[in-house]
Amino acid sequence: MRLGEVLCESGSPMQHAYFPTTSIVSLQYVMENGAAAEIAGVGNEGMLGISLFMGGLTTPSRALVQTGGIGYRLPVKVLLEQFHRDGPIARLLLRYTQALITQIAQTGACNRHHSMEQQLCRWLLLTLDRMPTNDLVMTQELIASMLGVRRESVTEAAGNLKHKGVISYRRGHITVLDRAGLNSHVCECYVVVKTEFNRLLPDAPHH
Repeated sequence: MRLGEVLCESGSPMQHAYFPTTSIVSLQYVMENGAAAEIAGVGNEGMLGISLFMGGLTTPSRALVQTGGIGYRLPVKVLLEQFHRDGPIARLLLRYTQALITQIAQTGACNRHHSMEQQLCRWLLLTLDRMPTNDLVMTQELIASMLGVRRESVTEAAGNLKHKGVISYRRGHITVLDRAGLNSHVCECYVVVKTEFNRLLPDAPHH
């Protein structure tokens, strides 16, 4: 799954469900003028394609690979066969759907009510949770695009965190130096999402 690859466009039916392992997929809502903002991320804790078993088949969101890496893909037919057996896989998928809805709702509230620095901390922590390293291959332009804000806003917030010794960055890379520092600057939205995922998916990968 390559950085920048579009796995599913808004309104297009999916041929496969995706299960990222080392990659991260960004779910983005695309506006009429082409602007986009992230509504949720999907990493090794989840899957892409809840619309397939929820009955809608398509969604108005785009799925873009935010962090390149590896994942599994499953033909739609196989996923639906397993889901309709109404066994443990179906229950797990529905619990994940509830956790994802929480993440989408909390992202909307966070973007409306919290500072750019808090939003950046939330986004960095959720990304770190899905990765084995503290070094993120990520430009400020891409983060601005994900958060649906101007690049200058991200630059200012990242500069504040760098000044506090929480992160360092060079072009195309952000390294988290002090995870506890990130936790001290983040809003409650991160903990709400994390707690709900831990409650609903206790056996999923958590760092």
